[in-house]
Amino acid sequence: MLGVRPQVKLVAALAASGCVLAAGLVALSPSAAAAPRHDPAVAAARWQAGELDNGAIPGFAPGMYDWGLTIDTLIALKATGTDGASADKVVDTLKAHVRDYNSFDAWGEPGQRVAGATAKLLYAAVVAGEDPAKFGAYDLRQETLDLIAGPSAGLEEGRVKDKVVGGRDDSNTFGQSLAVLGLARSGDVPQSAVDFLIDQQCAAGGFRLFPFDLDSGDTTVTGDCDAQGATVVLDPDSTAMAVQALLAAAEDGAVGAAEAAGKGGDWLAKTQDTDGALTGSGPTALANANSTGLGGQALAATGHQVEADKAADWVEARQISASGGGAAAAESGAIAYNDAALADAKAGGIGEFRDQWRRATPQAVLALAQVPLGRIGLTEPDPGPDPTGDPTGDPTGTPSDDPSDTPTGDPTADPTGTPSQDPSDTPTGDPTADPTGTPSDDPTDYPSDDPGATASSDGTRGPTPTAAANPNTATPQGGSGGVLAATGTSAPALAGVAAGLAAAGYAAVRTARRRSERPRA
Repeated sequence: MLGVRPQVKLVAALAASGCVLAAGLVALSPSAAAAPRHDPAVAAARWQAGELDNGAIPGFAPGMYDWGLTIDTLIALKATGTDGASADKVVDTLKAHVRDYNSFDAWGEPGQRVAGATAKLLYAAVVAGEDPAKFGAYDLRQETLDLIAGPSAGLEEGRVKDKVVGGRDDSNTFGQSLAVLGLARSGDVPQSAVDFLIDQQCAAGGFRLFPFDLDSGDTTVTGDCDAQGATVVLDPDSTAMAVQALLAAAEDGAVGAAEAAGKGGDWLAKTQDTDGALTGSGPTALANANSTGLGGQALAATGHQVEADKAADWVEARQISASGGGAAAAESGAIAYNDAALADAKAGGIGEFRDQWRRATPQAVLALAQVPLGRIGLTEPDPGPDPTGDPTGDPTGTPSDDPSDTPTGDPTADPTGTPSQDPSDTPTGDPTADPTGTPSDDPTDYPSDDPGATASSDGTRGPTPTAAANPNTATPQGGSGGVLAATGTSAPALAGVAAGLAAAGYAAVRTARRRSERPRA
């Protein structure tokens, strides 16, 4: 059965910390934890597996692949024990595309690394049960360790930093959390990396997204969260990620991790809506499946079982079923980003907005499965019988009926390709091709300025193609760094979503640059 099974030493660490988990310590016990939503979780994971094309999730543009969302899919499959053949195919595909996701190699600028993408690949290797030191041709554990700033970095000591030439460092709490998770589960995690993550937590218990004041335009680290002062914004998505990373670090014996995780869990419980939903910040400041998926997972992990079950109820109520899905009944298992998307799908089907559903579903699964990020791959989930009658599943997935949703390129084409000038593009060619292929701009990782966009709650990103030859220079959308295409829903569907859209409180009006840098999990 799916469930939370933390190790005894984690429970002891939480108890020793004195943090506010009195009831939570009981809930963390396998015997006391409520049963997660087994059937809905598996149905969602199976739907997501059906969106795979030869081991990868298609990107927003035809012929492209989205590596960050592909990893989200792997996490959902592993959290539910669903479709092992598809999960294995994803792992093989990722091994061939490490540099497409975490480097600028295809632009002829070798040696650079994107911190969040590197950390996410490390975590993917860990949950898949692979040796992260030999993931394809790469040592992802060492690559992540190499990105940790040392004592000479001052306030940045312990930060898992982007390694870029001539570009700004946009590493953030999502990437830091993924690094702590991956390192804690693949060996010791340096205390400095844990300390830097804890520094992103304000006294109230929530975590900020960036270690600097995003509004100021200055990316200089401000010190800890409280030192930023009145401009700080506490982000539920970042908090959910950090809480789970710190629980894993506590298992590894990191100092202060259990107490910080407990405070973060308590803060999430206080910020949850009365109907069980959780919201993000900025472009995800209204109730949505990505934030509720991550938040519900973190609530379960910290022992807030009543709140976690309310989050699961909210997610399940927005899942398409064969009997109640209306025009979208054939998409049984898929989970809507919000109420408007669900209503639109029932009335007219998923259609051209399939990309949005691919981003909402894998993270919403996490609230249903209730397996913490620190335990995925270590539990023994039982997905039950395959409703299709195929015990292995289709490892290549089922392509969308809409030709714009699946890659159309020639699978024998040159995998090195030409980096697109369109910032909405993701890599071209066969996802099993040579790992030096065209890098992804990973639209799952950042929302766009479009109020109709959605993205997964992921603080990583792959390299972003730009109008200039150098990917670190200004983008066509009005700023340097990460940019996203709109990932889509209809205007009526999100007419009530003021800020747009996976990682609250940001000012209502931001520059396109800042919107594009706002990552999701």
